[in-house]
Amino acid sequence: MANIGLAARRGTNREVDDKAATFLHGSRTAKATTEITTAFETRIGSSSLCAFDTLLSEFRHHLYLSRGATTALLVAATEAITQSRSADVADVVESSSTKNGAPSAPTAVLENSMEQQQAVTETLFQPFQLGRYKLPHRMLMAPLTRSRARQPGNVPSPMNALYYAQRSSAALIVSEATQVSQQGQGYAWTPGIHSLDQVEGWRLVAEAVHKGGGSIFMQLWHVGRISHPSLQPDGMLPVAPSAIKPKGMAFIENESGEGELVPFVTPRALETEEIPYIVKQYVRGAKNALEAGVDGIEIHAANGYLLDQFLNSGTNQRADAYGGSVENRARLLLEVVEAIIGVWGADRVGVRLSPLGTFNDICDQDPEKTFGCVAKKLSEYRLAYLHLVNPAIAEFEKKMEPDPRAIRMLDLMRKKFRGPLIITGGFNHDTAESWLKEGRADLIGFGRKFLANPDLPNRFRQHAHLNADDPATYYGGGAIGYIDYLTLAQERGEEPKPHVDERWR
Repeated sequence: MANIGLAARRGTNREVDDKAATFLHGSRTAKATTEITTAFETRIGSSSLCAFDTLLSEFRHHLYLSRGATTALLVAATEAITQSRSADVADVVESSSTKNGAPSAPTAVLENSMEQQQAVTETLFQPFQLGRYKLPHRMLMAPLTRSRARQPGNVPSPMNALYYAQRSSAALIVSEATQVSQQGQGYAWTPGIHSLDQVEGWRLVAEAVHKGGGSIFMQLWHVGRISHPSLQPDGMLPVAPSAIKPKGMAFIENESGEGELVPFVTPRALETEEIPYIVKQYVRGAKNALEAGVDGIEIHAANGYLLDQFLNSGTNQRADAYGGSVENRARLLLEVVEAIIGVWGADRVGVRLSPLGTFNDICDQDPEKTFGCVAKKLSEYRLAYLHLVNPAIAEFEKKMEPDPRAIRMLDLMRKKFRGPLIITGGFNHDTAESWLKEGRADLIGFGRKFLANPDLPNRFRQHAHLNADDPATYYGGGAIGYIDYLTLAQERGEEPKPHVDERWR
Protein backbone atom coordinates (compact mmCIF):
# COMPACT_ATOMS: atom_id res chain seq x y z
CA MET A 1 0.00 0.00 0.00
CA ALA A 2 3.00 2.30 0.28
CA ASN A 3 3.42 2.53 -3.50
CA ILE A 4 0.28 3.73 -5.22
CA GLY A 5 0.99 4.27 -8.90
CA LEU A 6 -0.35 6.93 -11.22
CA ALA A 7 -1.97 4.32 -13.45
CA ALA A 8 -3.95 3.03 -10.49
CA ARG A 9 -5.14 6.50 -9.60
CA ARG A 10 -6.35 7.08 -13.13
CA GLY A 11 -8.01 3.69 -13.34
CA THR A 12 -9.75 1.76 -10.59
CA ASN A 13 -9.28 4.52 -7.99
CA ARG A 14 -10.69 7.40 -10.02
CA GLU A 15 -13.64 7.68 -7.61
CA VAL A 16 -11.28 8.29 -4.71
CA ASP A 17 -9.34 10.86 -6.79
CA ASP A 18 -12.54 12.70 -7.63
CA LYS A 19 -13.65 12.80 -4.01
CA ALA A 20 -10.26 14.12 -2.94
CA ALA A 21 -10.35 16.80 -5.61
CA THR A 22 -13.90 17.80 -4.69
CA PHE A 23 -13.03 17.99 -1.00
CA LEU A 24 -9.89 20.03 -1.43
CA HIS A 25 -11.31 22.35 -4.05
CA GLY A 26 -13.95 23.90 -1.86
CA SER A 27 -16.33 21.26 -0.50
CA ARG A 28 -15.03 21.01 3.06
CA THR A 29 -18.34 20.00 4.60
CA ALA A 30 -19.16 17.27 7.06
CA LYS A 31 -20.80 15.29 4.29
CA ALA A 32 -17.74 15.52 2.07
CA THR A 33 -15.53 14.50 4.98
CA THR A 34 -17.67 11.45 5.62
CA GLU A 35 -17.70 10.45 1.96
CA ILE A 36 -13.97 10.75 1.45
CA THR A 37 -13.29 8.98 4.75
CA THR A 38 -15.40 6.07 3.57
CA ALA A 39 -13.52 5.98 0.27
CA PHE A 40 -10.17 5.94 2.03
CA GLU A 41 -11.22 3.26 4.49
CA THR A 42 -12.42 1.06 1.65
CA ARG A 43 -9.13 1.49 -0.11
CA ILE A 44 -6.50 1.17 2.60
CA GLY A 45 -8.24 -0.05 5.77
CA SER A 46 -8.92 1.92 8.92
CA SER A 47 -5.88 0.61 10.74
CA SER A 48 -3.33 1.67 8.11
CA LEU A 49 -3.09 5.26 9.26
CA CYS A 50 0.49 5.61 8.05
CA ALA A 51 -0.69 5.12 4.47
CA PHE A 52 -2.68 8.36 4.64
CA ASP A 53 0.48 10.43 4.39
CA THR A 54 1.81 8.47 1.42
CA LEU A 55 -1.55 8.54 -0.33
CA LEU A 56 -2.13 12.22 0.19
CA SER A 57 1.41 13.06 -0.84
CA GLU A 58 0.72 11.41 -4.17
CA PHE A 59 -2.64 13.13 -4.48
CA ARG A 60 -0.87 16.42 -3.84
CA HIS A 61 1.62 15.74 -6.63
CA HIS A 62 -1.07 14.64 -9.06
CA LEU A 63 -3.51 17.46 -8.30
CA TYR A 64 -0.93 20.19 -7.62
CA LEU A 65 -2.31 20.52 -4.09
CA SER A 66 -0.69 22.73 -1.52
CA ARG A 67 1.11 21.27 1.48
CA GLY A 68 -1.34 22.98 3.81
CA ALA A 69 -4.38 21.66 1.95
CA THR A 70 -2.89 18.17 1.97
CA THR A 71 -2.35 18.34 5.72
CA ALA A 72 -5.87 19.66 6.24
CA LEU A 73 -7.32 16.68 4.41
CA LEU A 74 -5.10 14.29 6.36
CA VAL A 75 -6.26 15.70 9.67
CA ALA A 76 -9.95 15.82 8.69
CA ALA A 77 -9.99 12.26 7.37
CA THR A 78 -8.04 10.74 10.25
CA GLU A 79 -10.13 12.59 12.81
CA ALA A 80 -13.29 11.18 11.25
CA ILE A 81 -11.92 7.65 11.36
CA THR A 82 -10.64 8.14 14.90
CA GLN A 83 -14.06 9.26 16.12
CA SER A 84 -15.89 6.37 14.49
CA ARG A 85 -13.40 3.62 15.19
CA SER A 86 -11.45 4.83 18.20
CA ALA A 87 -11.03 1.34 19.63
CA ASP A 88 -9.38 0.06 16.46
CA VAL A 89 -7.05 3.06 16.29
CA ALA A 90 -6.08 2.62 19.94
CA ASP A 91 -5.23 -1.03 19.29
CA VAL A 92 -3.07 -0.06 16.33
CA VAL A 93 -1.19 2.59 18.28
CA GLU A 94 -0.60 0.29 21.24
CA SER A 95 0.52 -2.69 19.18
CA SER A 96 2.88 -0.64 17.00
CA SER A 97 4.76 1.13 19.83
CA THR A 98 8.45 0.33 20.33
CA LYS A 99 10.01 -1.14 23.46
CA ASN A 100 11.10 2.22 24.87
CA GLY A 101 7.68 3.75 24.35
CA ALA A 102 8.57 5.87 21.31
CA PRO A 103 5.75 6.23 18.79
CA SER A 104 5.81 4.00 15.76
CA ALA A 105 5.80 5.22 12.18
CA PRO A 106 1.98 5.34 11.86
CA THR A 107 1.59 7.29 15.10
CA ALA A 108 4.52 9.60 14.36
CA VAL A 109 3.18 10.46 10.90
CA LEU A 110 -0.23 11.34 12.31
CA GLU A 111 1.15 13.35 15.23
CA ASN A 112 3.64 15.27 13.06
CA SER A 113 0.97 16.15 10.54
CA MET A 114 -1.41 17.39 13.23
CA GLU A 115 1.32 19.34 15.00
CA GLN A 116 2.26 21.02 11.74
CA GLN A 117 -1.36 21.96 11.08
CA GLN A 118 -1.70 23.45 14.56
CA ALA A 119 1.64 25.28 14.46
CA VAL A 120 0.97 27.00 11.15
CA THR A 121 -2.30 28.67 12.08
CA GLU A 122 -2.65 30.73 8.91
CA THR A 123 -2.58 29.16 5.47
CA LEU A 124 -1.44 32.52 4.07
CA PHE A 125 1.98 31.92 5.58
CA GLN A 126 2.49 28.30 4.64
CA PRO A 127 5.10 27.65 1.93
CA PHE A 128 4.04 26.60 -1.55
CA GLN A 129 5.81 24.92 -4.46
CA LEU A 130 5.01 26.93 -7.60
CA GLY A 131 6.61 25.30 -10.60
CA ARG A 132 10.30 25.07 -9.83
CA TYR A 133 10.14 27.70 -7.09
CA LYS A 134 9.41 27.11 -3.42
CA LEU A 135 7.59 30.20 -2.22
CA PRO A 136 7.80 31.20 1.46
CA HIS A 137 4.09 32.07 1.73
CA ARG A 138 0.92 32.55 -0.37
CA MET A 139 0.76 36.33 -0.92
CA LEU A 140 1.53 37.32 -4.51
CA MET A 141 2.04 40.88 -5.71
CA ALA A 142 -0.31 41.25 -8.66
CA PRO A 143 0.62 43.18 -11.82
CA LEU A 144 -0.04 46.90 -11.61
CA THR A 145 0.32 49.36 -14.47
CA ARG A 146 2.06 52.47 -13.12
CA SER A 147 3.18 54.31 -16.30
CA ARG A 148 6.56 55.38 -14.95
CA ALA A 149 9.06 54.01 -17.46
CA ARG A 150 11.93 56.35 -18.35
CA GLN A 151 11.53 58.34 -21.56
CA PRO A 152 12.32 58.20 -24.37
CA GLY A 153 12.16 54.49 -25.03
CA ASN A 154 9.85 53.15 -22.28
CA VAL A 155 12.85 51.89 -20.32
CA PRO A 156 12.69 50.66 -16.69
CA SER A 157 14.73 52.99 -14.47
CA PRO A 158 16.51 52.79 -11.08
CA MET A 159 13.34 54.21 -9.54
CA ASN A 160 11.34 51.30 -10.96
CA ALA A 161 13.95 48.90 -9.57
CA LEU A 162 13.59 50.46 -6.12
CA TYR A 163 9.79 50.19 -6.31
CA TYR A 164 9.96 46.45 -6.94
CA ALA A 165 12.80 45.88 -4.45
CA GLN A 166 10.72 47.49 -1.71
CA ARG A 167 8.07 44.83 -2.32
CA SER A 168 10.41 41.84 -2.58
CA SER A 169 8.86 40.24 0.52
CA ALA A 170 5.97 39.14 -1.70
CA ALA A 171 5.95 35.38 -2.26
CA LEU A 172 6.20 36.25 -5.96
CA ILE A 173 6.04 39.55 -7.81
CA VAL A 174 4.29 39.65 -11.16
CA SER A 175 5.55 42.73 -12.95
CA GLU A 176 3.43 45.43 -14.48
CA ALA A 177 2.22 44.52 -17.97
CA THR A 178 5.13 44.88 -20.39
CA GLN A 179 4.56 45.31 -24.11
CA VAL A 180 6.26 42.83 -26.44
CA SER A 181 6.47 45.44 -29.23
CA GLN A 182 5.62 49.05 -29.90
CA GLN A 183 2.54 47.75 -31.68
CA GLY A 184 1.56 46.14 -28.37
CA GLN A 185 1.64 49.41 -26.39
CA GLY A 186 -1.66 50.86 -25.21
CA TYR A 187 -0.82 53.46 -22.56
CA ALA A 188 1.71 56.24 -22.19
CA TRP A 189 4.98 55.47 -20.39
CA THR A 190 4.53 51.72 -19.91
CA PRO A 191 7.72 49.63 -20.11
CA GLY A 192 8.58 47.36 -23.00
CA ILE A 193 10.81 44.33 -23.50
CA HIS A 194 11.66 44.69 -27.19
CA SER A 195 14.83 46.83 -27.14
CA LEU A 196 18.32 46.41 -25.70
CA ASP A 197 17.86 49.40 -23.39
CA GLN A 198 14.67 47.86 -22.03
CA VAL A 199 16.44 44.56 -21.38
CA GLU A 200 19.11 46.38 -19.38
CA GLY A 201 16.45 48.32 -17.49
CA TRP A 202 14.63 45.13 -16.53
CA ARG A 203 17.97 43.63 -15.49
CA LEU A 204 18.21 46.40 -12.86
CA VAL A 205 14.75 45.44 -11.62
CA ALA A 206 15.46 41.71 -11.49
CA GLU A 207 18.76 42.19 -9.66
CA ALA A 208 17.13 44.51 -7.12
CA VAL A 209 14.32 42.03 -6.41
CA HIS A 210 16.77 39.13 -6.07
CA LYS A 211 18.98 41.16 -3.75
CA GLY A 212 15.92 41.63 -1.54
CA GLY A 213 15.34 37.89 -1.49
CA GLY A 214 12.35 37.93 -3.84
CA SER A 215 11.31 36.44 -7.17
CA ILE A 216 9.71 38.17 -10.14
CA PHE A 217 7.80 36.97 -13.20
CA MET A 218 7.41 39.39 -16.11
CA GLN A 219 3.91 39.83 -17.47
CA LEU A 220 3.96 40.02 -21.27
CA TRP A 221 1.15 41.79 -23.08
CA HIS A 222 -0.06 43.06 -26.39
CA VAL A 223 -3.00 45.42 -25.99
CA GLY A 224 -4.50 44.93 -29.46
CA ARG A 225 -7.28 47.45 -30.06
CA ILE A 226 -6.86 49.16 -26.65
CA SER A 227 -4.41 51.66 -28.11
CA HIS A 228 -4.21 54.75 -30.29
CA PRO A 229 -2.29 55.71 -33.46
CA SER A 230 -0.16 58.14 -31.40
CA LEU A 231 1.25 55.12 -29.54
CA GLN A 232 1.71 52.96 -32.64
CA PRO A 233 4.73 52.77 -34.96
CA ASP A 234 4.37 55.34 -37.76
CA GLY A 235 0.96 56.36 -36.45
CA MET A 236 -0.67 53.19 -37.73
CA LEU A 237 -4.02 51.84 -36.57
CA PRO A 238 -4.06 49.44 -33.62
CA VAL A 239 -4.71 45.81 -34.53
CA ALA A 240 -7.40 43.43 -33.31
CA PRO A 241 -9.09 40.15 -34.22
CA SER A 242 -11.95 42.15 -35.77
CA ALA A 243 -12.45 45.79 -36.70
CA ILE A 244 -14.68 46.65 -33.73
CA LYS A 245 -14.17 49.97 -31.97
CA PRO A 246 -14.06 49.69 -28.17
CA LYS A 247 -15.92 52.07 -25.91
CA GLY A 248 -13.76 54.26 -23.73
CA MET A 249 -10.65 56.41 -23.89
CA ALA A 250 -6.97 55.82 -24.58
CA PHE A 251 -4.29 57.27 -22.27
CA ILE A 252 -1.61 58.93 -24.41
CA GLU A 253 1.17 61.49 -24.12
CA ASN A 254 0.18 64.77 -25.78
CA GLU A 255 2.42 67.29 -27.53
CA SER A 256 3.17 68.96 -24.20
CA GLY A 257 4.49 65.73 -22.73
CA GLU A 258 1.48 65.33 -20.45
CA GLY A 259 -0.95 62.45 -20.09
CA GLU A 260 -4.23 62.89 -21.91
CA LEU A 261 -7.35 60.79 -22.48
CA VAL A 262 -8.56 60.57 -26.10
CA PRO A 263 -11.25 58.41 -27.71
CA PHE A 264 -10.33 54.97 -29.02
CA VAL A 265 -10.33 54.46 -32.78
CA THR A 266 -11.62 51.59 -34.88
CA PRO A 267 -8.79 49.04 -35.10
CA ARG A 268 -7.59 47.13 -38.13
CA ALA A 269 -8.41 43.42 -38.24
CA LEU A 270 -5.30 41.26 -38.41
CA GLU A 271 -4.84 39.24 -41.59
CA THR A 272 -4.42 35.51 -41.04
CA GLU A 273 -0.87 35.59 -42.37
CA GLU A 274 0.05 38.31 -39.84
CA ILE A 275 -0.77 36.21 -36.79
CA PRO A 276 2.50 34.21 -36.74
CA TYR A 277 4.28 37.57 -36.43
CA ILE A 278 2.25 38.27 -33.26
CA VAL A 279 3.50 34.98 -31.81
CA LYS A 280 7.07 35.95 -32.74
CA GLN A 281 6.67 39.21 -30.82
CA TYR A 282 5.87 37.20 -27.69
CA VAL A 283 8.81 34.87 -28.30
CA ARG A 284 11.18 37.82 -28.66
CA GLY A 285 9.81 39.29 -25.44
CA ALA A 286 10.21 35.97 -23.64
CA LYS A 287 13.83 35.62 -24.80
CA ASN A 288 14.60 39.19 -23.80
CA ALA A 289 13.03 38.61 -20.38
CA LEU A 290 15.26 35.56 -19.95
CA GLU A 291 18.26 37.69 -20.84
CA ALA A 292 17.15 40.32 -18.31
CA GLY A 293 17.27 37.75 -15.51
CA VAL A 294 13.66 37.58 -14.34
CA ASP A 295 12.41 34.28 -12.93
CA GLY A 296 9.50 33.48 -15.23
CA ILE A 297 6.76 34.72 -17.53
CA GLU A 298 3.09 35.47 -17.07
CA ILE A 299 1.15 35.68 -20.33
CA HIS A 300 -1.47 38.41 -20.09
CA ALA A 301 -4.64 37.02 -21.65
CA ALA A 302 -7.07 39.03 -19.52
CA ASN A 303 -8.78 42.42 -19.17
CA GLY A 304 -9.77 42.93 -22.78
CA TYR A 305 -6.31 42.99 -24.36
CA LEU A 306 -5.30 41.21 -27.57
CA LEU A 307 -5.32 37.57 -26.46
CA ASP A 308 -8.54 38.16 -24.52
CA GLN A 309 -10.03 39.87 -27.58
CA PHE A 310 -9.43 36.67 -29.53
CA LEU A 311 -10.97 34.52 -26.77
CA ASN A 312 -14.23 36.43 -26.39
CA SER A 313 -16.99 36.12 -28.98
CA GLY A 314 -18.00 39.77 -28.60
CA THR A 315 -14.67 40.97 -30.00
CA ASN A 316 -13.81 38.06 -32.32
CA GLN A 317 -16.00 37.80 -35.40
CA ARG A 318 -13.41 36.13 -37.61
CA ALA A 319 -14.29 33.41 -40.11
CA ASP A 320 -10.82 31.83 -40.34
CA ALA A 321 -8.97 29.34 -38.10
CA TYR A 322 -8.80 31.95 -35.32
CA GLY A 323 -12.52 32.65 -35.04
CA GLY A 324 -15.86 30.92 -34.58
CA SER A 325 -15.56 27.94 -32.22
CA VAL A 326 -14.02 28.18 -28.78
CA GLU A 327 -11.14 26.02 -29.97
CA ASN A 328 -10.44 28.44 -32.81
CA ARG A 329 -10.73 31.54 -30.63
CA ALA A 330 -8.27 29.99 -28.17
CA ARG A 331 -5.81 29.07 -30.90
CA LEU A 332 -3.65 32.21 -30.69
CA LEU A 333 -3.34 32.01 -26.91
CA LEU A 334 -2.30 28.36 -27.08
CA GLU A 335 0.22 29.09 -29.85
CA VAL A 336 1.74 31.81 -27.68
CA VAL A 337 1.79 29.49 -24.65
CA GLU A 338 3.54 26.71 -26.60
CA ALA A 339 6.09 29.13 -28.05
CA ILE A 340 6.97 30.64 -24.67
CA ILE A 341 7.21 27.21 -23.06
CA GLY A 342 9.83 26.51 -25.72
CA VAL A 343 11.89 29.35 -24.29
CA TRP A 344 11.24 29.02 -20.55
CA GLY A 345 9.83 25.57 -19.84
CA ALA A 346 6.27 25.04 -18.61
CA ASP A 347 7.20 25.25 -14.92
CA ARG A 348 8.21 28.90 -15.28
CA VAL A 349 5.21 30.08 -17.30
CA GLY A 350 1.81 31.21 -16.03
CA VAL A 351 -1.29 32.61 -17.75
CA ARG A 352 -3.71 35.27 -16.57
CA LEU A 353 -7.40 35.19 -17.51
CA SER A 354 -10.42 37.30 -16.56
CA PRO A 355 -13.55 35.14 -16.98
CA LEU A 356 -16.76 37.19 -16.87
CA GLY A 357 -14.64 40.32 -17.28
CA THR A 358 -16.12 43.44 -18.86
CA PHE A 359 -13.09 45.77 -18.63
CA ASN A 360 -12.16 47.37 -21.96
CA ASP A 361 -15.59 46.62 -23.44
CA ILE A 362 -15.14 42.84 -23.53
CA CYS A 363 -17.91 40.22 -23.51
CA ASP A 364 -18.68 36.63 -24.46
CA GLN A 365 -21.92 34.86 -25.35
CA ASP A 366 -21.15 31.76 -23.27
CA PRO A 367 -18.31 32.54 -20.83
CA GLU A 368 -18.57 29.28 -18.91
CA LYS A 369 -18.15 27.26 -22.08
CA THR A 370 -15.37 29.52 -23.37
CA PHE A 371 -13.27 29.78 -20.23
CA GLY A 372 -13.97 26.24 -19.06
CA CYS A 373 -12.55 25.01 -22.36
CA VAL A 374 -9.56 27.35 -22.18
CA ALA A 375 -8.76 26.31 -18.59
CA LYS A 376 -8.91 22.64 -19.54
CA LYS A 377 -6.59 23.19 -22.51
CA LEU A 378 -4.12 25.17 -20.40
CA SER A 379 -4.12 22.44 -17.76
CA GLU A 380 -2.64 20.03 -20.28
CA TYR A 381 0.59 22.05 -20.45
CA ARG A 382 1.32 21.62 -16.70
CA LEU A 383 2.02 25.33 -16.35
CA ALA A 384 3.41 26.93 -13.23
CA TYR A 385 -0.03 28.41 -12.55
CA LEU A 386 -3.26 29.92 -13.80
CA HIS A 387 -3.94 33.44 -12.53
CA LEU A 388 -7.56 34.64 -12.45
CA VAL A 389 -8.96 38.12 -12.03
CA ASN A 390 -11.67 37.64 -9.43
CA PRO A 391 -15.04 38.12 -11.18
CA ALA A 392 -16.56 38.95 -7.80
CA ILE A 393 -14.07 41.74 -7.08
CA ALA A 394 -16.75 44.46 -6.81
CA GLU A 395 -18.73 42.51 -4.20
CA PHE A 396 -15.56 41.66 -2.27
CA GLU A 397 -14.52 45.30 -2.08
CA LYS A 398 -18.00 46.31 -0.87
CA LYS A 399 -18.10 43.34 1.56
CA MET A 400 -21.22 42.03 -0.15
CA GLU A 401 -22.25 38.48 -0.94
CA PRO A 402 -20.57 37.42 -4.24
CA ASP A 403 -22.65 36.95 -7.35
CA PRO A 404 -23.50 33.21 -7.62
CA ARG A 405 -22.51 33.32 -11.29
CA ALA A 406 -19.02 34.49 -10.31
CA ILE A 407 -18.65 31.74 -7.71
CA ARG A 408 -19.86 29.16 -10.22
CA MET A 409 -17.25 30.38 -12.72
CA LEU A 410 -14.45 30.20 -10.16
CA ASP A 411 -15.48 26.69 -9.15
CA LEU A 412 -15.52 25.68 -12.81
CA MET A 413 -12.03 27.07 -13.39
CA ARG A 414 -10.76 25.26 -10.30
CA LYS A 415 -12.20 22.02 -11.61
CA LYS A 416 -10.92 22.39 -15.18
CA PHE A 417 -7.41 23.64 -14.40
CA ARG A 418 -5.65 20.98 -12.34
CA GLY A 419 -2.61 23.07 -11.46
CA PRO A 420 -1.86 25.87 -8.98
CA LEU A 421 -4.52 28.56 -9.03
CA ILE A 422 -3.99 32.22 -8.14
CA ILE A 423 -6.95 34.57 -7.65
CA THR A 424 -6.56 38.35 -7.42
CA GLY A 425 -9.05 41.08 -6.68
CA GLY A 426 -10.77 42.53 -3.63
CA PHE A 427 -9.25 40.29 -0.96
CA ASN A 428 -8.30 41.35 2.54
CA HIS A 429 -6.49 39.31 5.18
CA ASP A 430 -9.58 37.42 6.35
CA THR A 431 -11.14 36.66 2.97
CA ALA A 432 -7.77 35.55 1.59
CA GLU A 433 -7.21 33.20 4.51
CA SER A 434 -10.72 31.82 4.19
CA TRP A 435 -10.43 31.10 0.48
CA LEU A 436 -7.08 29.42 0.91
CA LYS A 437 -8.37 27.24 3.74
CA GLU A 438 -11.40 26.26 1.69
CA GLY A 439 -9.14 25.22 -1.17
CA ARG A 440 -10.62 27.71 -3.63
CA ALA A 441 -7.14 29.00 -4.48
CA ASP A 442 -3.49 28.17 -3.78
CA LEU A 443 -2.22 31.74 -3.71
CA ILE A 444 -3.95 35.11 -3.43
CA GLY A 445 -2.83 38.15 -5.38
CA PHE A 446 -2.88 41.65 -3.92
CA GLY A 447 -2.56 44.74 -6.07
CA ARG A 448 -3.38 48.07 -4.48
CA LYS A 449 -2.61 46.77 -1.00
CA PHE A 450 0.95 45.99 -2.13
CA LEU A 451 1.09 49.33 -3.93
CA ALA A 452 0.52 51.19 -0.66
CA ASN A 453 2.14 48.69 1.72
CA PRO A 454 5.56 47.50 0.54
CA ASP A 455 5.78 45.22 3.59
CA LEU A 456 2.27 43.81 3.24
CA PRO A 457 3.15 40.25 4.38
CA ASN A 458 4.69 41.61 7.57
CA ARG A 459 1.64 43.80 8.22
CA PHE A 460 -0.67 40.83 7.74
CA ARG A 461 1.44 38.69 10.09
CA GLN A 462 1.22 41.35 12.78
CA HIS A 463 -2.40 42.26 11.98
CA ALA A 464 -1.12 45.81 11.72
CA HIS A 465 -2.81 48.82 10.14
CA LEU A 466 -2.55 49.33 6.38
CA ASN A 467 -1.57 52.46 4.49
CA ALA A 468 -4.31 53.86 2.26
CA ASP A 469 -3.49 54.01 -1.44
CA ASP A 470 -3.77 57.27 -3.39
CA PRO A 471 -5.61 56.82 -6.73
CA ALA A 472 -4.39 60.23 -7.93
CA THR A 473 -0.84 58.84 -8.15
CA TYR A 474 -1.58 55.48 -9.76
CA TYR A 475 -0.46 56.41 -13.28
CA GLY A 476 2.47 58.59 -14.27
CA GLY A 477 4.54 60.93 -12.13
CA GLY A 478 7.60 60.39 -9.99
CA ALA A 479 8.40 59.14 -6.51
CA ILE A 480 5.26 60.46 -4.82
CA GLY A 481 2.73 57.69 -4.54
CA TYR A 482 5.27 55.24 -5.92
CA ILE A 483 8.31 54.64 -3.72
CA ASP A 484 7.41 56.85 -0.75
CA TYR A 485 4.93 54.52 0.99
CA LEU A 486 6.47 53.57 4.34
CA THR A 487 7.00 50.18 5.92
CA LEU A 488 6.24 49.55 9.58
CA ALA A 489 9.96 49.71 10.35
CA GLN A 490 10.27 53.07 8.62
CA GLU A 491 7.24 54.41 10.48
CA ARG A 492 8.94 53.46 13.77
CA GLY A 493 12.24 55.03 12.74
CA GLU A 494 14.00 51.65 12.67
CA GLU A 495 14.92 51.99 8.98
CA PRO A 496 15.67 55.05 6.82
CA LYS A 497 12.90 56.41 4.66
CA PRO A 498 13.24 55.91 0.87
CA HIS A 499 14.89 58.51 -1.30
CA VAL A 500 15.53 58.60 -5.03
CA ASP A 501 16.89 61.17 -7.48
CA GLU A 502 13.81 62.80 -9.05
CA ARG A 503 15.67 63.31 -12.33
CA TRP A 504 14.28 60.00 -13.56
CA ARG A 505 13.01 61.12 -16.95
